[in-house]
Amino acid sequence: MAENVIITKKARENMVKARAGALDLPKIAGMAFGNGGVDADGSVITPQGDQAELVNELYRKEINGFEFTEDTTCRYTCTLTEPELAGEDISEVGLYDENGDIACIKNFKTKGKDGDMEMTFTLDDVF
Repeated sequence: MAENVIITKKARENMVKARAGALDLPKIAGMAFGNGGVDADGSVITPQGDQAELVNELYRKEINGFEFTEDTTCRYTCTLTEPELAGEDISEVGLYDENGDIACIKNFKTKGKDGDMEMTFTLDDVF
């Protein structure tokens, strides 16, 4: 797994409990977008394993959909329309489940979002 991606502790707890039959695993509902994935110099910050939220969440949006790219990989996509987050710098994204809990966090170099363009984000859930 890349250094800039983590599965949150809450997601790991949910998975182990679901495997035991103690709960139904909540499905992924959307992506959260933020600007806290880099430090003051613009270097990507490694998310921490106990991190339960984005450093600076700006917006949440339901996913467009998903596809299984391999037997153990699900790719989620989410498109920001022209006005959504226009003028913002995005450097962190998270998958959130139907309970609102962040399940996965990925940090990356800052991407500026112009108001005259759409941006589609993809995030692979790999096991």
